[in-house]
Amino acid sequence: MSRSLRKKPFIDISLYNKVNKYLSNVKNSGNITTWSRRSTIYPNMVGLTINIHNGKKHIPLYITEEMIGYKLGEFVFTRKFKSHTTNKRKFKKV
Repeated sequence: MSRSLRKKPFIDISLYNKVNKYLSNVKNSGNITTWSRRSTIYPNMVGLTINIHNGKKHIPLYITEEMIGYKLGEFVFTRKFKSHTTNKRKFKKV
């Protein structure tokens, strides 16, 4: 379900401050690290690499124009998919 149109897109204040500080700094060293997966990607984040926590470790994510309006958590998965069982393992020849 999307957010109401009368409300603005949500971004965590600490992440917003980190992005503005990074953009205003002439010497851009390192990446931005955040735990806020619920924050929306803003246009001024394009071109940045943000480390997003997936519950275990931080995953680097390069922000592109197509990602604007989506949440940060949509691009970093929290669960590891283990494949379905194959027919070879199910049925052994006797």
